[in-house]
Amino acid sequence: MNNCINKGVGAYYPPYHSKYNPVERVLGILENHWNGELLDSEEKVLGLARSMTYNGIHPEVEMVDGVYPTGITLDKKEMVFYEKKLVRFTGLENWFVDIPANC
Repeated sequence: MNNCINKGVGAYYPPYHSKYNPVERVLGILENHWNGELLDSEEKVLGLARSMTYNGIHPEVEMVDGVYPTGITLDKKEMVFYEKKLVRFTGLENWFVDIPANC
């Protein structure tokens, strides 16, 4: 397993808190935009996603090819290694983390 972690800040919002989560807000706008259309092809899905706007801006949309692996888990020993690299924000430990860039 590659032990290199790229820099990133993660924010994990509680479920059903879309007013705080911009991704959930965009998905709601997308659902309203396609307004019950039958999504029967990749072209239709991508076209509807490209034609919607969020705050007056069209999103950048691209098809992701490949297989998204599921069922990958870490045992407790492996998780300890990665947990040591995370910097949790005081008072929001469950929701915000900083991942310093160090390999």
